[in-house]
Amino acid sequence: MNRKNSINPLRRRFVESLVYGALAIYFPLAGRAEAKAALIEVWKSPTCGCCKDWINHLEANGFSVTSYDEGNSEARERLGMPSRFGSCHTGAVEGYAIEGHVPAKEIHRLLDERPQAIGLSVPAMPRGSPGMDGPVYGGVRDPYDVLLILPDGEARVFQSYR
Repeated sequence: MNRKNSINPLRRRFVESLVYGALAIYFPLAGRAEAKAALIEVWKSPTCGCCKDWINHLEANGFSVTSYDEGNSEARERLGMPSRFGSCHTGAVEGYAIEGHVPAKEIHRLLDERPQAIGLSVPAMPRGSPGMDGPVYGGVRDPYDVLLILPDGEARVFQSYR
């Protein structure tokens, strides 16, 4: 047996683990590109343009969306979102309710932090929020809050947009 050409299997595993560990340090997000996009189900009116624009915003920010052209109020009730936080569409993602024009950035944060909550809401339809930011609104941006709706139905500000 030629010792020069044979490599000890334990030594080979050790070297491989060093190489793979180094690669993981330099390329920590490599595996994330292959991660499956979170699926958001959305219930909306079939004629609502701002709802369609919000869905486009979600898809442009890494979400997979399935939408239904009816059942917004029923979905809101089923998901436990108090009606006082209602808007023109209701979504569901990984056990959370998403009500209204919530920015995708805040939905990603919600899924990263995973607080005990019903979900997020942007009540009403503030101009400048995702889906309410098209040319028809003339660049007007209303200040608004993204609310975290707690299990007891109360809310606290999750993120302010001013």
